[in-house]
Amino acid sequence: MKMKAKFLWIVLAAAALGACDDNTANLGIYEDSDQITSSYTQFQMKTTTIRVDSLPAVNGTCYLGQVTDPETNTSVKADFLTQFHTMENYKLPEKSQMRKNANGQVVADSIEVRLYFNDFYGDSTNVMKMNVYELDTLNVIEEGKSYYTNLDLSQFINPNRKVPIAQKVFTARDYTEDEGTLNGSNYYPNIRVKLPVEYGSFILNKYYENPDFFKSSFDFIHHVCPGFYFNLTQGDGTMLYLDVSALDVYFTYTEKDSVMTGITRFSATGEVIQSNRIDVHGVDELLQSSLASSHTYIKTPAGLYTQMELPVDDIYRNHENDSVSNVKVTLNRYNDFNTSNYALGIPQTLLLVRKQDMNSFFEEKKKVDNITSYSTSFNVNQYAFSNIARLVSYCKEEKKQGMKKTGLSEAEWEKQNPDWNKVVLIPVTTSNSQGSSSSSSSSSRLLLDMKLNSIRLVGENQPISINVIYSKFSQ
Repeated sequence: MKMKAKFLWIVLAAAALGACDDNTANLGIYEDSDQITSSYTQFQMKTTTIRVDSLPAVNGTCYLGQVTDPETNTSVKADFLTQFHTMENYKLPEKSQMRKNANGQVVADSIEVRLYFNDFYGDSTNVMKMNVYELDTLNVIEEGKSYYTNLDLSQFINPNRKVPIAQKVFTARDYTEDEGTLNGSNYYPNIRVKLPVEYGSFILNKYYENPDFFKSSFDFIHHVCPGFYFNLTQGDGTMLYLDVSALDVYFTYTEKDSVMTGITRFSATGEVIQSNRIDVHGVDELLQSSLASSHTYIKTPAGLYTQMELPVDDIYRNHENDSVSNVKVTLNRYNDFNTSNYALGIPQTLLLVRKQDMNSFFEEKKKVDNITSYSTSFNVNQYAFSNIARLVSYCKEEKKQGMKKTGLSEAEWEKQNPDWNKVVLIPVTTSNSQGSSSSSSSSSRLLLDMKLNSIRLVGENQPISINVIYSKFSQ
């Protein structure tokens, strides 16, 4: 169905300025005698759910836990490995000041890892269990490489220490702390994992063996502590969102005839690698069920995204001499009637990106350019992209130039480039906040949002509308 209307150029200019997505490339200066004719057409667009088996594994947040989705019965398990960062100009007290054993070796008082989390999903009393493995200094997960969430993290375990260095039973609520501490404004929720004291002594003695091992994170990882793999082994119903981890070594030393207690801390920060592994079960069965026939999914970290096939050729057919001024897409969310106390979240920000760019966008740390990528926020039960006209024209021009360069026919070129008009909707957060608005997303680096989110959008067997406004000078 097509609906057309004509307006004076003054009315069109006002509408275009109001709906333009920061795109002024096609705006000109017109004389009073000029008139622009506009027309409006509505097209139908196909959407579908696609499954992405693996996602970029490094996004600034680590995930630990397992949850079964109460709506679809799919399950997600997450664990991770992390390296630790050493500060510049790192120093310990002189060896003569440190407490030693009978063999003259420095000894630690204790050593522990703290896993700090800013949020979690599920029941805070739910019991989970994990094993902690020491990694291998000779097989280190390296910077500059692309790692994905299907990576087998166990391959980085120290082959000489294949048994866990520690085990931990934990809940999201720390019952070793009193109510006053837990409810205090300075309390930072964390999981405390005690390591063998001998490992703390090993780290301290490595410093006195060669302080250069502590001059950079690279040296520390390759010569002292390559990090740990935190592997979930039991439990279902809790997922922790960890934003920082710390390795703390406690020791005793003397200073001016006084006995002192010291602590040295190594943190898991952006300077080192933290890599997630995500295992998903039941997704294929979900996509094959009748439940998925009337809508599309976006589920994270399960890797289910909504794909849109833009009707680029239809938009330009019989409008070769017109300017595509505005292309608006609105995606409506189905209400979730799940009665579980722990319903999954709603993605607050979606990235619209070309399918062929969906991995490189994150790997290359790109920003939204409002040409091949856009972002929008959840609002009144829908996601609206107010104007993706530049994307539509970009796809059209890419095909035109591609056919010209290769000499292929339209059918042949499209066969070689099947994703030329396909885009994917992916939940994201900004590098400096969670659930940011689209305005801030446009100027900030976007990260994959891999929290437990799940929504259903109108689509799949029910095409959705895409609204297009054309403009041209009247004859």
